[in-house]
Amino acid sequence: MPWTAICEGAGKHRNEDLIAVHEHDGVTDILVIDGATSLSECDYIDTEEGDVAWFARQFAAELHKILSPNATQDALVKQAIDATRAAWLVHAEKTEIPHYARPIAALSWTRIFHHAEPDELHLYSLGDCKTLLRSADGAICDLDPWINPQEGVLQREISAMQAKGVSDPAERRALLTPLLRRRREEQNTALAPSILCLYPQGPFTARKSVLRIEPGTTLLSMTDGFYRLSDPYELYSPAQLVEACVTRGLDAMLSELRTAEAASATKGGLTVKAADDAAAVLWMSDSVA
Repeated sequence: MPWTAICEGAGKHRNEDLIAVHEHDGVTDILVIDGATSLSECDYIDTEEGDVAWFARQFAAELHKILSPNATQDALVKQAIDATRAAWLVHAEKTEIPHYARPIAALSWTRIFHHAEPDELHLYSLGDCKTLLRSADGAICDLDPWINPQEGVLQREISAMQAKGVSDPAERRALLTPLLRRRREEQNTALAPSILCLYPQGPFTARKSVLRIEPGTTLLSMTDGFYRLSDPYELYSPAQLVEACVTRGLDAMLSELRTAEAASATKGGLTVKAADDAAAVLWMSDSVA
């Protein structure tokens, strides 16, 4: 079952996205993590790559250690986040870290079980990563058509700034920081967190689905940074995006994304960041012999 992936930071030195694919025991695990950009004045754990990148890497590593086809995704995520928090406390136990400075991330975890015909796909989603599936007959399905309500709030704030003549991305972000920090505090202290975080106060409220997939199925799982090609830039419909990734390759699509981001920035687009980390993995099941 061939797969390809790409993962690139918006800047030269840091990347808070992560892709991991593990094939074992008749299961393919596809992990897409989108670390939320830090709102802290400094990094407490990793001053080179940043606390958010540390969080994404550490969680992925802890999950990899315990992957088992017999355990539920809920149980494995809880076990991995408990181990990640323990590793965090080794470095930060005596440090006073504000709630808004604790790292969080969006997570899309696809498990594909190959034990029976056809394969069975289990999707576990926290946050706003995107997973598209194209069946053998060409039909496209958005496996998790969730819309982040915070995006609407931010776009209204940015529109108001534009109306006042504020177009500089740095100035815009500075004005948005208090709002963003309040939201980050809420996410890090939620009783039923909808995002991956270090100190969940209750079970994660992941969105989950299970379906059978036939040979010839294509799966495109990505962070919202990569999905900018479709939303908000509208260069591709979801179906066109999957087709373009298959025919042109992920490298070419990433290059087009960076060009689109640069063009949008000059026009003062309604995004907090002019450019975003971008990651995607393209997986194709075996075709019918």
